[in-house]
Amino acid sequence: MSGWRDTILKEFVPNISRLTIVSDPDGLLTEEKLAVALRKRGFDLIEFSDSIEFRYAYESTYRTVWDRGKHTDLVVVLRLQDAEVENLPFDLLKAERKLAFDLGSIFPNLSYPVIENLDRSLLDALFDAQAKYLPGRIGDNATKDFVLSHVFGITTELITGDVELLNTLLRIHCNLFEIPERLTERLVQIFAGQNQFAGWPLSEIIVDGKVFLDFLQERWPVFLSSLSACGQVKERQEDYRLKYQGPDHLPFDHRDIRVYVDNLFIEGRLTPASVDDSGFDMSILESDSWIKNGIVDPGKNTEMRITRLFDLIEEQKLADDMRYSDWISFALKWAESSALMHTNTDSTEENMQRFLKLGDGLNETFASWLNICYAGLINLPPTSPVMLHHVVRKMSRESEDCQNGSLALIVLDGLALDQWITLKKVICEQTTDIIFRESAIFAWIPTLTSVSRQALFSGRIPLYFPNSINTTNNERGLWRKFWESAGLSRHDISYQRGLGDGDPVEDLESVFNPGRTKAIGLVVDKVDKIMHGMQLGAAGMHNQIRQWASQGYLNLLIKYLLDHNCKIWLTSDHGNIECRGKGRLSEGSIAETRGERVRVYPTADLRSKVLNDCGFAREWKPVGLPADYYPLTAAKRDAFIKKDDTIVGHGGISIEEVIVPFVKIERRSG
Repeated sequence: MSGWRDTILKEFVPNISRLTIVSDPDGLLTEEKLAVALRKRGFDLIEFSDSIEFRYAYESTYRTVWDRGKHTDLVVVLRLQDAEVENLPFDLLKAERKLAFDLGSIFPNLSYPVIENLDRSLLDALFDAQAKYLPGRIGDNATKDFVLSHVFGITTELITGDVELLNTLLRIHCNLFEIPERLTERLVQIFAGQNQFAGWPLSEIIVDGKVFLDFLQERWPVFLSSLSACGQVKERQEDYRLKYQGPDHLPFDHRDIRVYVDNLFIEGRLTPASVDDSGFDMSILESDSWIKNGIVDPGKNTEMRITRLFDLIEEQKLADDMRYSDWISFALKWAESSALMHTNTDSTEENMQRFLKLGDGLNETFASWLNICYAGLINLPPTSPVMLHHVVRKMSRESEDCQNGSLALIVLDGLALDQWITLKKVICEQTTDIIFRESAIFAWIPTLTSVSRQALFSGRIPLYFPNSINTTNNERGLWRKFWESAGLSRHDISYQRGLGDGDPVEDLESVFNPGRTKAIGLVVDKVDKIMHGMQLGAAGMHNQIRQWASQGYLNLLIKYLLDHNCKIWLTSDHGNIECRGKGRLSEGSIAETRGERVRVYPTADLRSKVLNDCGFAREWKPVGLPADYYPLTAAKRDAFIKKDDTIVGHGGISIEEVIVPFVKIERRSG
């Protein structure tokens, strides 16, 4: 444990008090590693945000245990200042222990407004730097510079030319740093005052990673055309009508730059460009082989990219102590390789076997990580959504900036992250005025529609909807209840499911009133229908999803919503995986839910009885689930179906099922 966690953990000694109230306005106790450490010590964390939900969990899960004379170490986490604790219900105020933690007490010499929005995973580096360099009490700008230097490794005094600036921007955006707005504004302020960067679109490419990649993309063909027969850079000979300001030529071939650019093409974040065979000396590719990945070469690029992606994946060390952000970054690479494998009809048997072996290995590690760390994701703040129930909370926070428009949530039922890549590619071919700001989030486990999608629409964990956990019929009511509690009138809230075929405008006529509707939830279930009828495995899924996308339904739906001033979020309730049967279970009627990848039992004893006869499954702890909900999941690519039969299914805990796309959709300006 790092020093800042030690100052908190020393206050938590098991069996001292069954109830501890903690004022934690900065969300320190929900930081991943600290939450794991507290659980290892036997402490359960429960957040007090909604008094009714809290009372249900408190009474049903803990009070009944205490009444039986058993002990639990319960920590009630309050995102309140210490002074506000006195407003709690009387029975909580009687708690023997009350504690308070905040960033100000851990970093007393640094400016609180600067550090409050830092990702909590970055506090380790900040705490170590504070101890090492003893900065003394410093103001806003000095704190910004201190954080940039010692947390993000950005020393602005050393950035004096195009190479250094480009290298810094690549490190920021390629590593998916979450740099708070105050810090990016500081970088813009510093660089804008330097003559050598005059003309660079600093306020755009520093703040916005998507714009930065577009900036690189439109300059890549300029770089390729500038290579002469002897590999030297020539003067620019034609007008490329560049959209973004800045230098025409970027130093892509500098040794500190090309390693990033190479990976961006491999990972699919930059798109290869065509070259004029008559004017481009292909011998350059022999000495500068990294350039190959950025040049369209039909029939050769895909296999090369697959091999290189596998190399990058194998280089990444997977471990039980990885952060969720590391898994999301990894899942994006894995999805890219999976999409390539399943859409490339010429994939070699060697690559297919390598793909399957890698998948089994990573899912084994992923399952172990989930057992340790998944529970810690639930109470993370929804500032940047990590789990599906965070999404509508994030939307609600942004509703204040959408007074004259609407918020739309499109749920593509059953869409896996790799299938989103295939789907997005078709949409981008159909239109050029849409921007996808892509990330990924965690679905609920078990990855069943009734569990995960209800959490998504309600903004609540499944513990709070036990009576409807096996059905999706309450989604409309849960969606409406969330937005009414957020201050909207029931007439401003709409919901529609069963979408995906026909005319999307006609589908919305009865549920969407432009200018009146403020929040609309839409379920497009076409992918789920494809999945449940699929007999051609993962490759067949990609093929049919591509065919469906080419019909234009989703593209027209998105354009219609954007035309009516909607802010759009798109996600999925769970993914899917191609799996092979290990044999059906002989369990009679004791399972309440019987899926290809998961069984759910009403008691732990019944689940254990089945597990003893089934060596390929694993128990899943009922994290955030109702007390009488005990899942048994198939491992790796196994399924509870006839031995050696294959199926595309869901319900399990593979990376393909659990980490799903999360996309904000905007119209491209200009």
